[in-house]
Amino acid sequence: MSLEAVMYAVNVRREGNTLVTLDQTLLPNVTEYLNLTTAEEMWEAIYSLRVRGAPAIGIFAGYAMAILAKQIPAPDFDTFYQDCTRLSDYLNSSRPTAVNLSCMLRRMDAVVQANKDKAHEELLAALDVEAKAIHDEDIAMCRKISEYGLSLLKDGDGVITHCNAGPIATSRYGTAQGPFYLSKEAGMNIHVYVDETRPLLQGARLTSYELTKAGVPCTLICDNMASLVMKQGKVQAVFFGCDRIARNGDVANKIGSSGLAIIANHYGIPVYSLGPSTTIDFNCPTGEQIPIEERPHSEIKELFYEKPMALPEVQCYNPAFDVTDHSLLAGIVTEQGIAYPPFSESFAKLFPEEMKNV
Repeated sequence: MSLEAVMYAVNVRREGNTLVTLDQTLLPNVTEYLNLTTAEEMWEAIYSLRVRGAPAIGIFAGYAMAILAKQIPAPDFDTFYQDCTRLSDYLNSSRPTAVNLSCMLRRMDAVVQANKDKAHEELLAALDVEAKAIHDEDIAMCRKISEYGLSLLKDGDGVITHCNAGPIATSRYGTAQGPFYLSKEAGMNIHVYVDETRPLLQGARLTSYELTKAGVPCTLICDNMASLVMKQGKVQAVFFGCDRIARNGDVANKIGSSGLAIIANHYGIPVYSLGPSTTIDFNCPTGEQIPIEERPHSEIKELFYEKPMALPEVQCYNPAFDVTDHSLLAGIVTEQGIAYPPFSESFAKLFPEEMKNV
């Protein structure tokens, strides 16, 4: 697979009244697309991580609401809107931490309300247009984020990344992985160290898969090897994505990101979170207010093992995310530019309208 083929991979798309998405749970060994038509199927796809990555979930949500709206009987607007709200709330319950899901669902809701006095077919058409706009905007955002991220690297750098923030987690290019593909295009020699990202192994199954297929030099390591790799001088930067960013710059990302940032700070290695501005929750003051999803214990004890690796009665704790304190970050890379500490001041310059309303 070529670099271009990887960057332009389409993992979420709409075909008529069907939502088509790559089943990421089967990678890297099986490539299979799901054809989803019901709210239950769509909810399950998000919850089970068949579709994952904050931007990809946002795109998925837009298309989902456009498709589901067509299935709602519409004797009058109030009844239609009640059903739209119910479906939106239902989809939103599938992943509480990733802000793109709720953000894009609110965006689709705003379209419904803005077109309430129009003919029903016009309202449905407006939802179609908005869903496509969400997708197109994400493509442009990812390209910008990738360019800004690449500006932080120099030829010969080693970079460690955690989880997966590449094309299959977004629309194209990726966020935290995007700079690596652009470095390949530019002829730069960047080596990526990929954390496995336990317990769901998104780094091993997805990131190393994408980078290898694109011809980007990479080395897969276990999460607990990061400190040694940094101590050996192989890493000059840490790049990871984000599922929600608080107003003060605290970043919620895949579990293990915070620990990685703490280790990097010990060795004086800069840490950057890369993601679209839609992941910034301007109404969330700090990371303390970010809800952390807890997932089934079976993911720790059973999921990737032939036999369970712990006794059935062993208790587990399986949070899907942690929050990296803003003090550990050298910068937050968005499509509008790079925010540097203090982040509240940087956000005010980059996003004056959003900050004005908080």
